[in-house]
Amino acid sequence: MDATELIKKQSAAEGQKEEQKLTHKLLALLPKEKGWRTTNLYLYQNFWCQQKEIEATKHFKAEDADIIVATIPKSGTTWLKALAFAISTFSAFGTHVPFGSLPDSIRESNCRIVYVCRNPFDTFVSIWHYLVKIRPENFGPFSLEEAFDMYCKGVVGYGPYWDHMLGYYKQSLETPHKVLFLRYENMKKDITFDLKKLAQFLGSPFSMDDERGRVVEEIANLCSFLNLKDLEVNKEGKAISEFENKHLFRKGEVRG
Repeated sequence: MDATELIKKQSAAEGQKEEQKLTHKLLALLPKEKGWRTTNLYLYQNFWCQQKEIEATKHFKAEDADIIVATIPKSGTTWLKALAFAISTFSAFGTHVPFGSLPDSIRESNCRIVYVCRNPFDTFVSIWHYLVKIRPENFGPFSLEEAFDMYCKGVVGYGPYWDHMLGYYKQSLETPHKVLFLRYENMKKDITFDLKKLAQFLGSPFSMDDERGRVVEEIANLCSFLNLKDLEVNKEGKAISEFENKHLFRKGEVRG
């Protein structure tokens, strides 16, 4: 290692230490509550999140060609990422971060954001079952009633739900070329309609030959909930830290 590389590494390490100090000072000033699976959730920019989630938004640099898939957790994130990739062949960057808290590079670039919202009750039930499976043992029992009360108060990762959803919905009305707003229930009811809408938004519309050749239906089947759930990588793999992919899929149903 030459002197220049050593100086760069030392500078980066010092910068990281300084950033950590600033983060700890910030956390000391923020309101906090007990999290579903973490010691604390912090109210940052009017949303509840973990320390690592506050830190993560600072470093992402968006490119104009990027596709950002945004959701509140357990609203069809994996499904939408698969559909976007099948249509455009570009990997989609998944995030649960509220619109107002997105890095400046995302909001200022020409990248496109696709948001999907889901019935809040279904979202709650799905998150509850997911966190019961992955919740650290040292956190002890966590009742459904306690979880529901916290969810209604908005004290859940990236909550409150309605503020999260409305942030992207309003932006989709102001900049429809930038943000596409989809509904999970509509996608389940008529996926081909929303697939065409998604393809048009991503700049890869289906041609008449595609439609006659049933390409839309083939993509819908390829990326169906049951097909994704049955993939080997989603039975054994780990995409989110130590959490197994199999926990990402439960029923994917619409209630009511």
